[in-house]
Amino acid sequence: MSKADERTDEGRSRLGNRLSGVAVALGCVLFLGGFVWGAVLYQPYTVPTDSMDPTVQSGARVLAERVDGNEVRRGDVVVFRDSVWGAVPMVKRVVGVGGDKVACCDRDGRLTVNGEPVDEPYLRAHGRAAQSPFEATRVPEGKLFLLGDNREASLDSRVHLKDADHGAVPRSAVQARVDAIAWPVGAFGMLPKADGFADMPGGTSDRGPLPLALTAVIVGAVLVLGGAAYGPLARRRATSARRRPG
Repeated sequence: MSKADERTDEGRSRLGNRLSGVAVALGCVLFLGGFVWGAVLYQPYTVPTDSMDPTVQSGARVLAERVDGNEVRRGDVVVFRDSVWGAVPMVKRVVGVGGDKVACCDRDGRLTVNGEPVDEPYLRAHGRAAQSPFEATRVPEGKLFLLGDNREASLDSRVHLKDADHGAVPRSAVQARVDAIAWPVGAFGMLPKADGFADMPGGTSDRGPLPLALTAVIVGAVLVLGGAAYGPLARRRATSARRRPG
């Protein structure tokens, strides 16, 4: 091998080392940044009952974004704690906010909010026998009306209709908004949006940043592994090229 070829191989080796180092460094930033970002914004919870089945089954591990209760909108699945309901955090779906008139059911067995029927494809059962009817109730300002997706088995705002707040809980009771299911693996993924509430005033909540954080972690891991493997591979190729006769 000529000296010119050796210098070319050495240059390629140094370039490969530099690219490898850049990939590993960038990968570390993305991996750690995405992990820390997700850990700061999200908190894991275990759902204790089947009241949100089939959306979230009993024993499932969910990732919930820490949000202020004032950010919550209709259709959100929230983690909350209210002394009237019990001492442990609970997971339910917001179907009414302050000022709403909530009732059940219309002739097709659907929940109504301010007289408008709501399509809820996420419910465990549908039709007139799927959920117990209740008279129209007005949600006090600053409160939330909460129901489980398993309407046949959920102990929710309907149980507390005769309380002073007509079954509603204060927005301040909300600890987080559920974005995704982390466990079991077969149920892993983002929760479907509650489009039945989308045309109501205020619309529905945007998805949280969890997909971006997960993408950063995955891309970072790929760059770290790929960069770490590319450096030795480039050096091995350069060494093999120098050993070839010519």
